[in-house]
Amino acid sequence: MRIFRLISRVVVVLLIFLGLQFYIGWNGIQFLDAWFGGVSDVLFWTFYWIVAMSYVISRLLERVLPGRIALWLKWIGSYWFAILQYSVLLLPVADLSVWVLRSASLPKDTSIMIVGTVIIAIYAGILLRGSWNAWNPIVREYTVTVNKRAGDLKQLRIAAASDLHLGTVVGRRYLSLLVDRVNELKPDIVLLPGDVIDDDVEPFKRFDFGSIIKGFKSRFGTYAVLGNHEYIGGKIEEFIALMEKAGIPVLTDETVKIANSFYIVGRKDKAAGSGRFGKKGRLAVRELVEDLDQSLPLIMMDHQPSAISEAADNGIDLSLHGHTHRGQMAPNHFLTRRLFELDWGYLRKGNLHAIVSSGYGTWGPPIRTGSRSEILNITVNFAPLES
Repeated sequence: MRIFRLISRVVVVLLIFLGLQFYIGWNGIQFLDAWFGGVSDVLFWTFYWIVAMSYVISRLLERVLPGRIALWLKWIGSYWFAILQYSVLLLPVADLSVWVLRSASLPKDTSIMIVGTVIIAIYAGILLRGSWNAWNPIVREYTVTVNKRAGDLKQLRIAAASDLHLGTVVGRRYLSLLVDRVNELKPDIVLLPGDVIDDDVEPFKRFDFGSIIKGFKSRFGTYAVLGNHEYIGGKIEEFIALMEKAGIPVLTDETVKIANSFYIVGRKDKAAGSGRFGKKGRLAVRELVEDLDQSLPLIMMDHQPSAISEAADNGIDLSLHGHTHRGQMAPNHFLTRRLFELDWGYLRKGNLHAIVSSGYGTWGPPIRTGSRSEILNITVNFAPLES
């Protein structure tokens, strides 16, 4: 019975997906016919379905297609996801506008040409501005005060970048930019709060990302945790080994005491406890910190910002998160805002300073219209309370 329900849901989702794709294609051929007339249905629909299904084709056939063809199909398909989302929002308005113009006695083809040209201009604006936001990261500054002693440290400068999503779309050049920008900040420590890779570990090896990511320079080194996409990829042990080869420990429900001054607490991602990926669950925050010297600052990385209250209740002083991308493409940020207590930015909760990044890389289309790609530059001042 459970299998039947699962198959039914998959079929329903697939039919909706194909129906939306057909709706976009139908509007496209109406527009081309209005402008040029006599467009070949066979040629149009053949080309259209290759474009519309290019991402799916690239993933299903990537092991048999020539590498460059698979790469281009994935790039096209990634951008098409943005077209798909905004078509769902724009095309019903466009079709209604055509109906209004025709009701005002404007010829059908003229109405379609006018409205269609406006819609294409909007698409172009979204893709251009969204690409700019995605490929031109900003440095987001935060300053917090933790009321604890940290050995001889009076201040700690943290550079953090979540959601790199390294793969075939986010590649070597963009990773090199991250390393250069982070090193310009001269941080004391570099933290990577999950989703370093975009599911598959193979591009990490193929493009030798390890030779670049090991280039971070800081006083206390670089540490990472797992995100949900590492679990989706399924080769966690191999990924951890590649990161450690690059000199970056991946903390999986582990803690590290740095310079006898503060702790880095690295949680497994929430996906570890879902059972979906066949992995053991993760420890509670209480279990992670119970044997630590809590008179020292506790800095935690937890990819998904789903346990901020738990962190606050168990003595964490600073928690760093990613995952949400702040929706990445507007108006998705309205959804992430409802799903998470904090989907982006800063929140003070008791003694906890929680920060959620919109991420450095992108998932799916390299388009950001609801957020910017960002690097976090966090200054932590240590100021113990007077007794």
